Amino acid sequence: MTDQGPRETSPPAAASPRVRVAAFFDLDKTIIATSSSAAFSKPFYAGGLITRGDVLRSAYAHLLFYAGNADADQTERMRKHLSELATGWEVSKVQQIVAETVHELIDPYVYAEAVELIAEHHELGHDVVIVSASGAELVEPIATVLGADHVVATRMAVEDGRYTGEIEFYAYGAQKAEAVRQLAAERDYDLERSYAYSDSVTDAPMLGAVGHAFAVNPDKTLRRVAAENGWGVLTFSRPVALRSAIRPPAVALAAGGVVAAGIAAWLLRRWWVRRRA
Repeated sequence: MTDQGPRETSPPAAASPRVRVAAFFDLDKTIIATSSSAAFSKPFYAGGLITRGDVLRSAYAHLLFYAGNADADQTERMRKHLSELATGWEVSKVQQIVAETVHELIDPYVYAEAVELIAEHHELGHDVVIVSASGAELVEPIATVLGADHVVATRMAVEDGRYTGEIEFYAYGAQKAEAVRQLAAERDYDLERSYAYSDSVTDAPMLGAVGHAFAVNPDKTLRRVAAENGWGVLTFSRPVALRSAIRPPAVALAAGGVVAAGIAAWLLRRWWVRRRA
């Protein structure tokens, strides 16, 4: 992984026995180089859940997302469309489709740097939490393969085994940050010593909720916000097959040494600047 901002030169500090530390990761374009929701449009079509027109709309949303051009209004319209679309779907059928296709659809897009960084945080005794605006039914299977400890994701209301179309919790923007604070209170995480990683400026509230925030593959807006807040900047560029990327912790730790080196240098520099202020 290359770094385009202040970097650290040693691994993040391991948590002491009395302090719990978490690493909060956005999913889309942070851990995987795609939109998890758009990725499942084809199997949902094959399973009879959506129409060809829905597939095309999903493809357009994916294009905007990948290009970084989806603004808050477009994101909100897509959220509303997806919630209306899912009304009446059988939860069990959605879960079955995701389970059967998750490797095929997500494997080619996972960032090796993200997998290595997740392994490092685990080696240091940190909990790993994936925080995503995508639905929990999509996020949880991916999180399981990645070995994440907890998931914060959008949750839709269910009645008699089917989605009602109502959204119980939308994991987006400030609501992500609030969910992170709530989970920290429940799990006794020290947020000042915790970490967060995201590619999106909409996750600025989440990044601002922790002591060690990193913008991943940022666009100009997020890069500016990161500079204003003293956040680190990381570049993930090596998509690999998810199964091949999951390695024994010791191997992953060695392979992720460059990542850890960058993080420690950034922390050291920030500490020095604060000390001289």
